[in-house]
Amino acid sequence: MSAVLGALLKPCGPVRDAEAAGRIHERLVEAADEHGWRAALDGAWGALEPVLAASPYLAGLARRWPERLRRILETAPETRLAEILAATDAIEGPADEAKAPLRWLKAELHLLTALSDLGGVWDLDAVTGALSRFADASAQAALRCLAHDQRRRGKLISAADDPRGPVPGLFILAMGKGGAFELNYSSDIDLSLFFEPEVLESALGEGVEAQGFVNRLAQGLASLLSERTADGYVFRVDLRLRPDPSSTPPVVAAPMALAYYESVGQNWERAAFIKARVCAGDAAEGADFLQALVPYIWRRSLDYQAVLDIQSIKKQIHVHKTGEGLEAAGANLKLGRGGIREIEFYVQTQQLILGGRDKGLRSSRTLEALNALTERGHVTLEARDELAAAYDELRALEHRVQMLADEQSHVLPVDPERRADVAALAGQGDLAAFDAGVEAVLVGVNRRYGELFEGGEELSSPYGSLVFTGVENDPGTLETLKRMGFSEPATVSDTIRSWHHGRIPATRTARGRELFTRLAPQLLTAVAKTGAPDAAFRRFAVFFSGLSAGVQVQALFLNQPKLFDLVVGVMAFAPRLARALGRQPQALDGVLDARFMTALGTDTGLADQVVREAHEAGDFEGAMNAVRRLHREQTFRIGMHVITGRTTAEQAGLTNTSLADACMRGLAPAALAEAERMGGAFEGAVAVVALGKAGSREMTAGSDLDLMTVYAAPPEATSAGKGWSADLFYGRFTQRFIAALSAHTAEGGLYEVDMRLRPTGSKGPVSVRLEALEDYYATEAETWEFMALTRARLVWASDAAFGARVEATLEAALRRPRPGVDVARDVRAMRDLMDRERRPKGFWDLKLSAGAQVDAEFVAQYRQLCAAAAGEPLTVSTLEALRYDPVLAETWRTHQQLGQLMACAFDGRGDPDAEPSGFQTRLAATVGAPDFETLKARLIDLRLRARRAFEGALPQGLDGGRDGN
Repeated sequence: MSAVLGALLKPCGPVRDAEAAGRIHERLVEAADEHGWRAALDGAWGALEPVLAASPYLAGLARRWPERLRRILETAPETRLAEILAATDAIEGPADEAKAPLRWLKAELHLLTALSDLGGVWDLDAVTGALSRFADASAQAALRCLAHDQRRRGKLISAADDPRGPVPGLFILAMGKGGAFELNYSSDIDLSLFFEPEVLESALGEGVEAQGFVNRLAQGLASLLSERTADGYVFRVDLRLRPDPSSTPPVVAAPMALAYYESVGQNWERAAFIKARVCAGDAAEGADFLQALVPYIWRRSLDYQAVLDIQSIKKQIHVHKTGEGLEAAGANLKLGRGGIREIEFYVQTQQLILGGRDKGLRSSRTLEALNALTERGHVTLEARDELAAAYDELRALEHRVQMLADEQSHVLPVDPERRADVAALAGQGDLAAFDAGVEAVLVGVNRRYGELFEGGEELSSPYGSLVFTGVENDPGTLETLKRMGFSEPATVSDTIRSWHHGRIPATRTARGRELFTRLAPQLLTAVAKTGAPDAAFRRFAVFFSGLSAGVQVQALFLNQPKLFDLVVGVMAFAPRLARALGRQPQALDGVLDARFMTALGTDTGLADQVVREAHEAGDFEGAMNAVRRLHREQTFRIGMHVITGRTTAEQAGLTNTSLADACMRGLAPAALAEAERMGGAFEGAVAVVALGKAGSREMTAGSDLDLMTVYAAPPEATSAGKGWSADLFYGRFTQRFIAALSAHTAEGGLYEVDMRLRPTGSKGPVSVRLEALEDYYATEAETWEFMALTRARLVWASDAAFGARVEATLEAALRRPRPGVDVARDVRAMRDLMDRERRPKGFWDLKLSAGAQVDAEFVAQYRQLCAAAAGEPLTVSTLEALRYDPVLAETWRTHQQLGQLMACAFDGRGDPDAEPSGFQTRLAATVGAPDFETLKARLIDLRLRARRAFEGALPQGLDGGRDGN
């Protein structure tokens, strides 16, 4: 018998399932009696029994292939390993015929490795080395057999014994633990396949396309090794450690890969290449490829930001309370706190920072690199010894977990009985003592890990670790995202990783990716705090993906975290603003302006700037774009103030209207100049009059512009160029003016324009002669048109004196007596008509609901018509007009405040009942209600009181009310 048996006498813990062990023994005795090795079995059984009882997987291997167990027990382990590797190297011929032998050899290798490991014959190096060498031999055999099949089909014309390998130009890199000869017991193998196009094409048959050929070869190789058959599988194969795996083929052309790594390669990919080596295929091309990557992997000079980004690989793991809450039950020995990954990151991050100038730190092997760091004074002896011992212990435990069922698991079972099996394989019969030992190791590693790069910015989150390195989702990160409230954590993680890969302009540069590494945890934490993480993240993704460049914006967010929280809050609660920001991310440029957070109502010089930049633009198109750039920044600014409760409804209305006024004053001269360019100069004057909410200075984010243009000109005047009449000239001006306000350009849009409130509405001329306007209101206009006129306001005039004439004409029209007209009855009749024909669209119709804005506005306009007839002062303000109607003023102010916020939040009519609780709370707070339900109750009560006040001012069926004329 070999030394294995003697070593297996090392205690493996008690036999927990004697019945199961008895059944295994019976099967093995039967086989041993048949083939003459019963004595050997009896001699080994005392050592084998606890192992096979604890591990169903190993028991299955022994029971199915007892002759393999016999060879392992009767042969020196190193000799049997050499025989297994030699048999693997000898496999050739069709790929289908290689499936079974590869799986038989893998089974025997697993049994040999387990017994040699558990028996203490092999140390960790020998165990992982055996597994890694067999993985190499398996990959080589698979490639050899697949190439044989392609050669038979005439697609591959190189010789079978070509010194460049089975497929010249194609090489396979072993990555991760396999590349460092540190493969774990039930690991998958990370393989990256590359090809040199010129070399490969010379080896292919006529008409064979290289990319398609290697793609099929990669898929065949993965299938040959990982497909489960009656004989099991060889290795699970992971091909994702190639450049940007979601958007590249399974096999990447070497020149393309080099370009990728040099331009958008990330630090975690540099860390991955520390372990890379050629394991199969064209060794010479593979060596050249790795040599070309040396400057990428090992940078001689690193700026401060690059060092921070490397450190971020470590800081993404939540360690600021080291050792807290670490338990053996359910511990992830690889990815969890205090696990293997922390030791590997501890080593690799320092290698990346220091290895560019010190070649002695470039070892691919974890413990060798740790020793090198210690020898050069970067790691203390105490830390080295503690981490090295922990690494050995954790890797051994990881193997024992995987020996239970050959599963790619790194988690100690929560179930005590299953964990006791792991303890038994570790030679421990006392589960409590085993658990305490494991927890001590985890705490020690986590403490040392927390010491690395102490101080500085945390890149995890209060919710937990946020790791986005690698090509697969980190389990701890998914748990963190779940705690944050995301309904689809994997989708969020995939998106963040894709941004790290530089797939959007904001992260396409190295600086952009370095900043995003720091921004990502702040983003996710801010999104979680909104209470609506799914919506906030989705809307932020649209905005962030639309940025043409990201360095300035990300730097701004990092330097002003409160502002960043505000922007993220907008994403959660204001889909309208979020969509606008997504369509035009440039709107955020306004945040860089010192005026951005200035209180609304403060004169910031914006109006003058809009007019000036429109004038300086030089032409009509340039003026439109200049105004749009300023408009989008200011609408975002106003929206932020409204959403965050920094302003009142009245001030928001005034500021929205002031912005609209500035846009009109900037674009009206440009439209007039454009009309003159088209038709020639004209002797006359024109003015722009605002009505509706634009006239009363009560606009919201969603308000359109109710306008009319009024002109005066000599009776027979014509344009100097084309002889246009006044009607045609000012009609063209008005059309260009409307286009300037409403057309969408590359810089976005401004407002919808409604001209239907002008005399004769849509049936009359688009621009109205002043004399015609005066005559219309004197002879034809109805009461509802005078109601609209109460909010008429001059915005711009081409001539100041003409503007004053227009204002005087409008006021005179309001004050002119109208004998026989019952104004109160007309106003009430119009409201009753609206009640019948324009019913409110649900509870949140802030305009048409009984007791809401229209009731208040109708009374306000009625009061103004009465004041005009009595010669009293006039106002366009609804609140000022309602100064003697406190309940109606209250309902108007309350609904306007809600309307300002909802207009910022929604395109069109929103439904707060369907919005997240955070938005509902914000909506309630905007009018001083403690919660959403209280807000709704208050609205019901307020509307009832306001409707009664409306009825008191304009009772139904009234006859002969004050007519004011």
